[in-house]
Formats: sequence, C-alpha cells, structure tokens
Amino acid sequence: MNQVIETILNHRSVRSFRDQTLDREQIEAIVKSAQAASTSSFVQAYSIIGVTDQENKDRLSEIAGNQAYVAANGHFFVFCADLHRHKVLAEMENVDLNDSIESTEKFMVALIDAALAAQNAAIAAESMGLGICYIGGIRNDLEAVKEVLKTPEHVIPLFGMAVGYPDKETDLKPRLAMEHVYMENEYQQDQSLFEKQLQDYNETTSQYYRERTGGKREDTWTGQMAKMLGRKSRMYMKEFVEKQNLKKK
Repeated sequence: MNQVIETILNHRSVRSFRDQTLDREQIEAIVKSAQAASTSSFVQAYSIIGVTDQENKDRLSEIAGNQAYVAANGHFFVFCADLHRHKVLAEMENVDLNDSIESTEKFMVALIDAALAAQNAAIAAESMGLGICYIGGIRNDLEAVKEVLKTPEHVIPLFGMAVGYPDKETDLKPRLAMEHVYMENEYQQDQSLFEKQLQDYNETTSQYYRERTGGKREDTWTGQMAKMLGRKSRMYMKEFVEKQNLKKK
C-alpha cells in the first residue's frame, strides 16, 4: 500500500484544532490540489472562499449550529457551486446561455465539480499532517451565509471545510462493508442479503460506540439514520436554489 492510499484510508473528522493558522504556502497547495480535480467538460463550476475574518468565522459558526471548530481552526474554506462566471462569459461572448446555466444538468455538474475539488483539498491537507472536518451546517441558513460571503446569483455555498493542526487524536469511524457499497454489473437487490449486511454493520457500529464512550452509547447505524432522516431539515433548499436562478429547467 502506498502513502497516498494510507492517507486516504486514515481519514477521520477532526473537531479540535491547535491555535495555529495555516501559512500561505499551505493554503495555495490545498487550493491548487482542489483545482487539479476532474471537472466535467472543463466547466470548472465551483469557487472556494477562504474565510479569515474572525467575525465572519464566528457568524458562520453560529449559523452552523454553534460548532466551535468553525470559528477556531487553522483556515476555513467554503466550497460553492458556481455558475456566475459562466453568466459573465456568456456576456463576453455575446451569447444567451440561460437555458443551459439554469438547467438541472448544469446544477448537478456544479455540485459534482465542487465535491471533487473539495475531496482533493481534503486529501492534500491530510497529506501535510493537517486535519479536516466538512461542515454541512452552513446550509442551515444559506440566506445568512450569502450575506456573510456576499455571493452573487448563480452561486450556492454548499459546505465548509475546517482545516488545521489536530489538537488530539480522534477515532477512525467504521464504514459500511465494501460488499454493501460495491456491486458488479448490476444493483444487488436481494432484500435478505441487504438486511443481513446492515445487521452486521449495526453490530460493528454499536461496538465502536461502546468502546468510544465506555458503554454509554450503543447506537446502530440504521437507528441513527432512521432518526436523522425522520427529522425534516433545510426544507427551504428547493426555493433557495431556484431563487439563485439554478435548477429551474
């Protein structure tokens, strides 16, 4: 196994960082690594906003549910789906691209491009001995995030990424078994096998939480997901996306 794969397989979310900012060379390396990710048809439909102003970080932390590590980290990145520059280039080229820019397909391209770029950034950061944590909580109130970051039409802040020097070692959380997520030639639809795999994973996750909490938690994965998905959250998203003139067609 090579060092790149070891870095990837050793990923864990870090939520406590030392009081040490990233230097410019580190930030540039992370952003350039993000830019090296694959992008659909060279569209490059994303932007990355580095938040260094402490008041803005504090506000984003509040929006994200008062997650302290949004405010206290080495650097905070926000990854955005971005088709604004394509609106600008349409004006430069004197063409009407609204139907394409506002289509569901290009919205998906922007989401995928941003996610690919972010994962490259994460791996780059972790390869330098840094820790990262994705922050989906900024989607709790994207109107407020939009105000903080001053994002224009055709741009949607998707998630943040807190990066920094880990303050303490965190546990490696077990993932679903490979055979549950990797299938060959067709989707596996044997319900009994599906349930058996999930039961096995429930045992794994329960053991993980027992060891991590000294027996105070025994959560199963299916139980966690049923509870989480049973709570309606961020139901304003469709309206917000359309208000940004995206995913309208």
